Amino acid sequence: MSEQPASKPRKAGPAATSADEAPKSLYAKRQQIYPREVHGVFARLRIAALVVLLGIFYVLPWLQWGSRQAVLFDLPARKFYLFGVVMWPQDFFYLALLMIIAAYSLFFFTALAGRLWCGYACPQTVWTELFMWVERRVLGDRAKQMKLDKMPWGREKFLKKGTVHLLWVLIAAITGFTFVGYFSPIRELAGRVLGFDLGAWETFWMIFVAFAIYAFAGWMREQVCIYMCPYARFQSAMFDRDTLIISYMPARGEPRGPRPKSTTDHRAAGFGDCIDCTVCVQVCPTGIDIRDGLQYQCIGCAACVDACNEVMERMGYPKGLVRYTTENAMEGRPAHVLRPRVLIYATVLVALVAGLVYAVSSRVPLELDVIRDRASLYRETNEGLIENVYTLKVLNMDERDHTYRISAGGVPGLELVTDLREIRVPAGQVFSLPVQLRADPASLKAVTSEVHFDLVSVDDPALSASSESRFTGPRGR
Repeated sequence: MSEQPASKPRKAGPAATSADEAPKSLYAKRQQIYPREVHGVFARLRIAALVVLLGIFYVLPWLQWGSRQAVLFDLPARKFYLFGVVMWPQDFFYLALLMIIAAYSLFFFTALAGRLWCGYACPQTVWTELFMWVERRVLGDRAKQMKLDKMPWGREKFLKKGTVHLLWVLIAAITGFTFVGYFSPIRELAGRVLGFDLGAWETFWMIFVAFAIYAFAGWMREQVCIYMCPYARFQSAMFDRDTLIISYMPARGEPRGPRPKSTTDHRAAGFGDCIDCTVCVQVCPTGIDIRDGLQYQCIGCAACVDACNEVMERMGYPKGLVRYTTENAMEGRPAHVLRPRVLIYATVLVALVAGLVYAVSSRVPLELDVIRDRASLYRETNEGLIENVYTLKVLNMDERDHTYRISAGGVPGLELVTDLREIRVPAGQVFSLPVQLRADPASLKAVTSEVHFDLVSVDDPALSASSESRFTGPRGR
């Protein structure tokens, strides 16, 4: 990381690197970044997001809903438990709708205020913040960490570094365990971990997730955001001149330069408000200089905003030298934060969320599939009736057993022939029932006619399902 960026002002605007010259190589050796701890409004927001998101992740699988885990993605049984709702593969529509909502949310927040997701809610950001918090508690602040890294290896350095990595491994292991706990009942999983009785897939995913968290949040950090994350590359497609971005105000800050705090009129002395302290660079988790303009490496965490505001307050200058603003506002043009693009995203997002809420709330935990026997089109009984054979598949997606009554219709005088007019289906089970439909040939107006099967719960009449099929026979007279 560059500790002393050049005091010469640079033109605000996109910058690929911290240097004006074209890169000589496609790969640059990583320089260790020591982000300085910062306090302020946006720092508190990041801490709040970290506590809430990590709290949800680590606590949610331990919650119980009746006799089962409240949130469980049971892949072998092909059932997803979300508190009082049980999702089946037939409910894939809801998952697709949820993914569309997530995509539109990303579009909306990016168009409105840039990389809010990256700065506050991205898993890479959240776990990196947690790992850096551990680092600061054990190794000390930025200056102490830099001093420790320059020291030769000895007892003190080994103990401190070893403690940090031990805590990182512990956090990563707990994270891997918790992740698998969303797919395998976590209380049973904990017993198997203590008894060294894990399955192969559980062991693999625990190690994989733990290694990924340890490597990405502990070692790679800003490299994940700069080189691996595709969002950093295509985010500009969602920006416009009215998108809120974190920017340095060169008209106010330049010419920059250090000066005594006692300087009463720094403007008369030929200085702007920027004292070239480089604190905004020191707090940046990706090591960029926000004064170089908008850069794809900026994750929008606003640490530089808090840091610069602290410096301005100490100097007695107005805050906001680095702040959220728009390109239009920086150039003196009117800014339109609530513009058609944002309003369209917001409208579509609200409609999708409302649709998902309605679909889930009105969802019937019962499904009826009808499979027609295709071995023969139809057969004629001794009584001269036309008969078709079907298999009914009844899926009870509720959490309790139900008894269902079966009926059929669609053709005048249609007769349902089955051994069971009422069937009892246990919770979460599929019941198969072969049935026959018989009809008078005189009632058939075409070679094929539409028929329907109806299923109604005896103990809960509001719980019902229908399914259509075809009845084949000779053309009626």
